[in-house]
Amino acid sequence: MSSNTPSSPAKNNPPAAAAGEEHKVSNFLRQIIENDLDKGTYSQRRWAGTPGDAAHHAAGQPDPAKIRTRFPPEPNGYLHIGHAKSICLNFGLARDYGGVCHMRFDDTNPEKEDTEYVNSILDAVQWLGFKWEANGQNHLFQASDYFDFMYRAAEYLIEAGHAYVDEQTSEQMRAARGDFGKPGVDSPFRSRTPAENLARFREMRDGAHEDGSMVLRAKIDMASPNINLRDPAIYRIRRATHHNTGDKWCIYPMYTFAHPIEDALEQITHSICTLEFEDQRPFYDWLMDRLCEGGLLAHPAPHQYEFARLNLTYVITSKRKLAQLVYDHKVSGWDDPRMPTIVGLRRRGYTPESIQLFAERIGVTKSDSWIDYSTLEGCLREDLENKAHRGMAVLDPVKLVLTNWAEAFGADDYTEDCTQPALPHHAVPEGQTPPPDRVFKIGKEVWIEREDFEEVPPKGYKRLFPGNVVRLKGGYVIECTGCAKDASGQVTEVHAKVIPGTKSGTPGADSVKAKAAITWVSVASGVSAEVRLYDRLFSDPNPDAGGKDFIEALNPNSLKVVTAFVEPSLAAAKPDQKFQFERFGYFVADRVDHVAGSKPVFNRVTGLKDSWGK
Repeated sequence: MSSNTPSSPAKNNPPAAAAGEEHKVSNFLRQIIENDLDKGTYSQRRWAGTPGDAAHHAAGQPDPAKIRTRFPPEPNGYLHIGHAKSICLNFGLARDYGGVCHMRFDDTNPEKEDTEYVNSILDAVQWLGFKWEANGQNHLFQASDYFDFMYRAAEYLIEAGHAYVDEQTSEQMRAARGDFGKPGVDSPFRSRTPAENLARFREMRDGAHEDGSMVLRAKIDMASPNINLRDPAIYRIRRATHHNTGDKWCIYPMYTFAHPIEDALEQITHSICTLEFEDQRPFYDWLMDRLCEGGLLAHPAPHQYEFARLNLTYVITSKRKLAQLVYDHKVSGWDDPRMPTIVGLRRRGYTPESIQLFAERIGVTKSDSWIDYSTLEGCLREDLENKAHRGMAVLDPVKLVLTNWAEAFGADDYTEDCTQPALPHHAVPEGQTPPPDRVFKIGKEVWIEREDFEEVPPKGYKRLFPGNVVRLKGGYVIECTGCAKDASGQVTEVHAKVIPGTKSGTPGADSVKAKAAITWVSVASGVSAEVRLYDRLFSDPNPDAGGKDFIEALNPNSLKVVTAFVEPSLAAAKPDQKFQFERFGYFVADRVDHVAGSKPVFNRVTGLKDSWGK
């Protein structure tokens, strides 16, 4: 393990189940695992405590893990919501079937990988609620630790007549490969003897040849109907400093060669990947068969299974396109709350439980389908409904002046405490003590939403208009008397009279009936806050489908920043604390910019209901 790579296991334990889900719905992967467990397919495996070849594991003990899965990202970018599905799937299956999930970095491409991404990936997996420590062992691995074995396996294939060094140009190899209607043509270098190929391969290893001048290819079948079996490349020359191995190597294995070997060395039982790797499975199996025949790898070999990747509307998950959004400054960074990256979702205010619930709810299938973004938002609302403390905020403020305040209470500067529950009664589990009530001031002047006053009300309007009676939520009933305007006709103040003896929670609260209650924040005790009203980044549900320019689909209203007023309990929030702003939806104190008390900054997570529904 590189000294630059964090090696400590995650400390937090995975939750027993996704939020709100006690029964796990079966799927084809669960059926495969249950069938393997019933048959004892992997019951005779041994585990030596660390990854290794057949001899290494033969000296070990019976494997304490009933199954082994792995989450194997390439550390070349930030993880996104699609990766979150894979994380929940692989770690969740291992958890549910008495197994272990390995955290592994597929770091075979040195030019695109960096420890920044390694650290962000580890953080994302831990934040989602999973760990890679089990049975007293830390299962954090990286493919580059296996480069020595991969080289040894390549030499074995050469010596056994299963691989050769090809010196054609990439253009020549591409032309000779054929297509779906035409078989490939053998390379003129395919008939070299194993000794000749081995000498040439060692020259590649020793840096005697230029980058791209030759590759090592598996010798399979240039006429195979599966083009991936037409002598695929398994090693290439690439002079690049690797973040883990430095400059030790100038040749690197191809992903399709490395990945099966990684699985086998780690004694993975069920290698789960997305459907785009389905046509690579025959090579996976071919390589496992050859290396097991040679005694390099242990039986039984891992098996690959494919599931449909996540296709989420209003989202793109291409790393290249996400990087373009960042580098072209269409968003503020990888953790912009509009991004589908896990760091972006986290900053937006999504919870690990909501994402786990989403992954469980959408299920696992073998066929591609589209999931509407509202499903993800719905899982978040379901998770936050009984967790997020309530609070009042005014996002488009206009001042309401209670003109008879001094007459009613003796002084213009008189204030009273009002209280409201932090959580509604239904949100507090039976037998648990509810959190303390919120306490906030009411005085002569309060902030209200501009839309809560109409000088000439439309039909059915129940809020403030001259002569109408409403309740200030948690406070008094008031009667609107009119407003003040500036020279342009803009309302600058709303005027009303307070009705004494009608304060919420007092014996006279119901003495005057009000048809509506409105939210408000005291001018005396309210705190100014920056509120970022985030919405979906794209206005097109399929922004990059069919060759579209996804930049043209950017939603111009995906971010609006307003100066709001919030009650004191909100201003005192800790970064990353979630709330329900009454009537507006769910908000989170920004985990980067929010400073409790002195610089409140809130992000809108989602509304109280789907505003994009048709």
